[in-house]
Amino acid sequence: MIKPHHLLIVALLLWADTTVAQDQGFFLNEWMPAVISSPPYFDTEQTTEPVKASLKVLFHDTLARVPNYMFGDNANLWTGCMSNNTQLMRHIRDRRMGVLRGPAGSVSDEFFWNRVTDDRPEDIPDTLAGRDVPFKPWYGIRPNSYENWTMHIDSFYRILYHTNVTGMLTVNYGYARYGTGPAPVDTAAHMAADWVRYDNGRTRFWEIGNEVFGNWEAGYRINTELNQDGQPEYINGTLYGQHCRIFIDSMRTAAAEMGLDIRIGVVMLDAYSWEQPQWNKEVAASVGDLADFYVVHSYYTPWQQNSGIATVLNSYRRTGTYKDYVYAEADKAGMPHLPVALTEYNIFAIKSNQPVSHANGMHAVLVTGEAMRTGYGAALRWDLANSWNNGNDHGMYSFGDEPGVVQYAPRPAFYHLYYQRRYTGDVLLHMTQRGDTNVVAFPTAFSSGQVAVTMVNKATYDVVVRLNVQEFKFGDRYYTYTLTGDGTDFSRKVFVNGIGNTGVAGGPGNYESIEANSCLIGDEIRIKLPRYSTTLVLVEPGEKELIINEDIAGIQSTPAPDPILISPNPAQGRFRISDVPSTINKLTISDMNGRAVYVYLCKRGEELNREFGVTLDPGMYQCIFTGSNDIYTKKLIIH
Repeated sequence: MIKPHHLLIVALLLWADTTVAQDQGFFLNEWMPAVISSPPYFDTEQTTEPVKASLKVLFHDTLARVPNYMFGDNANLWTGCMSNNTQLMRHIRDRRMGVLRGPAGSVSDEFFWNRVTDDRPEDIPDTLAGRDVPFKPWYGIRPNSYENWTMHIDSFYRILYHTNVTGMLTVNYGYARYGTGPAPVDTAAHMAADWVRYDNGRTRFWEIGNEVFGNWEAGYRINTELNQDGQPEYINGTLYGQHCRIFIDSMRTAAAEMGLDIRIGVVMLDAYSWEQPQWNKEVAASVGDLADFYVVHSYYTPWQQNSGIATVLNSYRRTGTYKDYVYAEADKAGMPHLPVALTEYNIFAIKSNQPVSHANGMHAVLVTGEAMRTGYGAALRWDLANSWNNGNDHGMYSFGDEPGVVQYAPRPAFYHLYYQRRYTGDVLLHMTQRGDTNVVAFPTAFSSGQVAVTMVNKATYDVVVRLNVQEFKFGDRYYTYTLTGDGTDFSRKVFVNGIGNTGVAGGPGNYESIEANSCLIGDEIRIKLPRYSTTLVLVEPGEKELIINEDIAGIQSTPAPDPILISPNPAQGRFRISDVPSTINKLTISDMNGRAVYVYLCKRGEELNREFGVTLDPGMYQCIFTGSNDIYTKKLIIH
């Protein structure tokens, strides 16, 4: 229950930054004030070690409300009928994900939700264009007991029921391309509409196709000799957008018949692609006034490289640039800024247990926090479970083929997202920071009055942080949960306040009942963040006032000097950029309101050291240079 003296707090917290709130749009429709109680605790002494970083949280300065869909996940078809596993359902329910996506990434464009195995559609080819193996579509109805190796559609719905989350389903757009009937687009759209009817409101969000712009996706390329409605061999954004209008009309008609409110998203690229340079602009121009949201995916680190921990932990910075790129291209098409959902994310790093590691759990926390900060409507991790694949498994839970690990045992990322969800309030707060830049923090507030801060230490050493909260009256205690690895860069184990398990991987089985560490609040809050760790902090409200103190004893690491030059500056539209580090591959120019007005992504082998001619109104702008590990910001003045 919200106490009467907290009503003013609730009103102040709802006063969110209007730009971010507009970006999140309808994803905030189900937003509710969050209430939390102080956890059971183990009394500890506050550290007295020197402060290396200072955070100042602005309690009455709200950046955005936190949508219910920032902690989502993805299901897939090849991991069996998960809904039958009560322990797994408990884990998923404990995470309070808000949303689960199905049926299974790229398989979605080969998925016939309303057919059984022996009912193959007559209007699909024996082999998809560009492939040399027979086309074997996936089916949603599995009545035979021997087919329990795959998740049928009703099993997916049972997961939604058991875990109290809404669905996000990806309909088969590829069928509109490779279908060999006289009207393949209409046929595929009608199949999607029938799914909306069968779903009957269990799924609130729908996507039209998966990564349809990619050559790995069914429908990217078709055999034009089999096609009957004159479609080109290769897909383009304009064609996809035109087809989406037909899908949207059919699906919304079905929803209206059922009295349902659904939201439909269309697929966009997260960054410039030399293979599809106009994709986002073309899609926005074709369907941007009819769709409800834009969809992006990212696997952050370089494709199948043995990336180090610094590359993994710094890659989260790209999150905001994906949304900026989508909006910049929508602007070129003269279309509105629809909400953006990050419906698949993880890392591509392999060969050193990166995907199954504690470090990837830290990465998940960083991406989730940055997605909240930059105004996404939803963020969904890929995925629930896969195959072990020598430690290259994206699964949140072990599928059962991992040596020494039981089926569906949670991986480290589960624990990071479980505690982040538990200690994330309903609004995100503004914050300023001084000192060590290896500390990344995301402060939130609960409508019950508490302040919570998620802190990630990316450094190779411990960092002591002082936490200040401006215009906030403190209670008696603050509480912390700290997640650490085993000391290696890519630890398969995770420890919560020092508690782990005796196995070769994973974390504590009693995660939901572990006591917080707690300190009495004296004249300051000083917290020690171990190397490579995530720490969740909850601060009680009360009547105590603390003096803001941003003194720092010393900084162990300082940002590298900014080598980039822009000349002339001020400029009149043409300027040259030089001395850009080779790791930088993207330039974003933003106005002083933070809106991207120009985005340039290097093509393969290209560098940003070149002359630019950009038409900009007179004024001051920010040039943001981003790469795999670095980010630089320079001011640009246009006369």
